[in-house]
Amino acid sequence: MPIQTTSLAQLLEASLDPRHNKQGKLKTDPASGRAKLIEVAELSIRSEESKPGFALLLLQITASESFPYNTRLASALFFKNFISRNWTDENGNYKLSSEDVQAIKTEIIGLMVVVPSKIQAQLGEAISVIADSDFWERWPTLVDDLVSRLTNDNITVNTGILLVAHTIFRRWRPLFRSDALYTEINHVLGKFSQPYLALWQSLDVYIDNNKSEKTALAQAFGELDVIIQLLFDLSCQDLPPVFEDNLKSIAGLLHKYLMYDNEILHTDTEDEAGPLENVKANVFEVLVLYVQKYYDAFQEQVKNFVGSSWNLLTTVSLETKNDILVSKALGFLTSIARINEEAKAFEDQSTLNQIVEKVILPNISLRDSDIEMFEDEPIEYIRRDLEGFDSETRRRAATDFLRQLMTQFEELSTRVVMGYVEKYLQHYQTSPSDNWRSKDISVYLFCSIAAKGIPTASHGVMQTNSLTDIGRFFQENLAGDLASDTVHPLLKVDAIKYLYLFRSLITKEQWQQVLPALVNHLGNSNYVVYTYAAIAVERTLYLTDESSKPIIDPTAITPLSKDLLVHIFSLIEKESSPQKIQENEFLIRCVMRVLIVIKEAIIPYTDIVLGHLVSILNVIYANPSNPRFYYYFFEALGALIRYAGPTECAKLQEALFGPFVTILQNNVEGRF
Repeated sequence: MPIQTTSLAQLLEASLDPRHNKQGKLKTDPASGRAKLIEVAELSIRSEESKPGFALLLLQITASESFPYNTRLASALFFKNFISRNWTDENGNYKLSSEDVQAIKTEIIGLMVVVPSKIQAQLGEAISVIADSDFWERWPTLVDDLVSRLTNDNITVNTGILLVAHTIFRRWRPLFRSDALYTEINHVLGKFSQPYLALWQSLDVYIDNNKSEKTALAQAFGELDVIIQLLFDLSCQDLPPVFEDNLKSIAGLLHKYLMYDNEILHTDTEDEAGPLENVKANVFEVLVLYVQKYYDAFQEQVKNFVGSSWNLLTTVSLETKNDILVSKALGFLTSIARINEEAKAFEDQSTLNQIVEKVILPNISLRDSDIEMFEDEPIEYIRRDLEGFDSETRRRAATDFLRQLMTQFEELSTRVVMGYVEKYLQHYQTSPSDNWRSKDISVYLFCSIAAKGIPTASHGVMQTNSLTDIGRFFQENLAGDLASDTVHPLLKVDAIKYLYLFRSLITKEQWQQVLPALVNHLGNSNYVVYTYAAIAVERTLYLTDESSKPIIDPTAITPLSKDLLVHIFSLIEKESSPQKIQENEFLIRCVMRVLIVIKEAIIPYTDIVLGHLVSILNVIYANPSNPRFYYYFFEALGALIRYAGPTECAKLQEALFGPFVTILQNNVEGRF
């Protein structure tokens, strides 16, 4: 007999108590009986999955306001996971009955429109799974259904419909061109593009008419935000003819809302972007797309946007909530600077001075919020700062813009920027303890123009600006910071990051001189300093010369390996909670690299390394939360087994058998 809606809701509600989940089972006293509840609940729910109508029961619970919000959210989450597991098999055949398939397609669109946003997000992911399989040939009525539900006066309904459309159409963004893809896009455009443009025009009028109504205006900007994201979706592969025919009016709307301001949409928080910032950031994303792919068609519209971008960048505040907006605006100017005829507008010393002073310097300078993150959230600071992790930061966007200008006008850009490098170094020298931020600016500016091309994750910068001397700059300005005990920790980070960035261009002899200093900084008390030291050491040990021989001879590391590994493990295990132990993937990656480099030389220290690895495993398997950490953790464990296994097989088996059995018995392996 199928389970009843109320009974299923009760099981879902029981699963929400963290004391009852499977992770809790591993830590809860079995005598309490609490940990068993979730196991019973999950087994009961899973036992109903194969029965007809089960998915529809989940949708009913999700839709019903008579159930608590968290229960509805849990139902939507379970529905999403159910659809992911059970929609089709590996051959694309439905695993559900045809009646359930049709009913789900019929119900889910209307439900998506009316539920709260967090529940919408879960249903949206389920719709995306269904669309990956069925749209458009096995779901040909979807677009007609979406269009038929659009209204003239209901912002909430329209926003929900547009979110469904965005959930489906955004799948096109990363795809390669194919006949099947273009057939699908043309199917959508033929039905959706005209109603979409009409809705946008109608919304524009609504915004003008409700400019003094805070609630109405905020809701309208929520819809506008999705409309602009859909513009990107619908244009991501090719410029739709209907958009090309209406390009002037589309550009006019984009420009209007790029410049739009209304005090009632301003947010009180300094950290979280509001509707204005979100809409403008998405406008810039569309502009970058159109400049890069459709410049010939869009060329006449570009000039207005360049001027508006400059005005925005020179007037917008330094608050964190504007970070993504500023990075998108700088990304747009970077795309403009790649076009030779547009870049000519920047080819003037006075113009470049203005760009550096009014755009580059404000956006690479450390703010108080950055210093707070350095001190209070060091791992997040590292991830944002590290090359390749910080695509949405002001610093990265400003650097990309500056490097593009240097690509176009290398000699002029280098001369202008080096003037500011020297200026800020001189300011630092007047009072090093007070003016350390000036030195940080000068180092960052120098790195921005000294590096050419895109640094790679494996080797860093591969080519430099011939008008700069990276060795001389390091010796004169950074080497002393590595040895000093009095400089600000951020300047030590700058020096270490400099070595990390230019690691492939530093000679073997130079590395032999600076590596001991890097290793010593693993003992620094500052989290960011010792983590950057670990990052630089790990990447340096990875480097090889032209003959594929290591830049750092393994024999130079082997005598240090025991103390080095013990110290890094002590940093990892400094705090005992699973979240803190696996927080810093850079440290465990350094452990992995040392084990790989010293190979069989680890055998005398097998007991020590194995003890730490097993101890860490026993803590994190109950609650793995950082995929990067446990990826490198198991790589490190694999390296130990590979090199110590032939001689220490029994010892490894005895130590690892228990934890591995526990992982398998508690179905934890799926979380790794």
